[in-house]
Amino acid sequence: MLRCAFLTLDDSTGFVIDDELAYPPLAALGWRAEAISWRTGSRDWRTYDAVVIRSTWDYIADPDAFLAVLAEIERTGTPLFNALDLVRWNIRKTYLRDLARRGVPVVPTIWRERLAAGELPALIEEVGSDEIVIKPIVGLNARGVFRVDARSARQPSAALSAHYAEREFMVQPFLSHVISEGEFSLFYFNGQLSHAILKTPKAHDFRVQEEHGGVLRAVQAESGLREAGATALRALDSVPLYARADFVRANHFLGFWLMELELIEPSLYLRMDAGAPERFAQALHERASCPT
Repeated sequence: MLRCAFLTLDDSTGFVIDDELAYPPLAALGWRAEAISWRTGSRDWRTYDAVVIRSTWDYIADPDAFLAVLAEIERTGTPLFNALDLVRWNIRKTYLRDLARRGVPVVPTIWRERLAAGELPALIEEVGSDEIVIKPIVGLNARGVFRVDARSARQPSAALSAHYAEREFMVQPFLSHVISEGEFSLFYFNGQLSHAILKTPKAHDFRVQEEHGGVLRAVQAESGLREAGATALRALDSVPLYARADFVRANHFLGFWLMELELIEPSLYLRMDAGAPERFAQALHERASCPT
């Protein structure tokens, strides 16, 4: 029996995790999978035939320690998915700048090293939008994300000002279709589209994550959305075991803009498609048997 470790977080309270749905199809392929906290301490990773980064959503508190654990795993020669070089690139949202340079339709973004006092009105003018969204360069699950309009920009909250006084951030136009239509997520296993979902925020919110009350439903991706996802995957230097591409319809209705290309620990929403767990298990089996 082959052994696989699914890296997770210490405390899953408040999170929705469905990675265990892949355990039965993995078992059918000769694998025994187990969830292990990435903070578990010293462990002989050579006893595993593959290590898969899954619900490690607490790494944001100590990304350097997280990367050090992944480096330790790779040094043992045990296949790590996704690979450390992809993780290092993807952990900073500046990867979106790289993808934009490679022709991927990314949400227009401005990058800053810190937020200067009184700078917000000028940022709104530079973006050319009535509202903007400010996000950290390293972050997940909408932590540290602020929605700002012209009025609030003149008197920003103390929380916003303090959060970005010494922190890199990115600024994007507020995407109205996130509220009116939702955010699409496309899931890829070994470069092949598996399934798609649409996430919509709860009333009076713009965050689509289910931890913030977002509503999910399975959808069939339209042709333009599939092409946008394929363009994003083709822009990578290597094919990841898993990827989640998050898109929203562009403000001008012409195509879709990439919001995130998640290559580290995206929720794969295996429960949203009956065939997804088996497709993921098969992809892992093929990849671990013939790592590239």
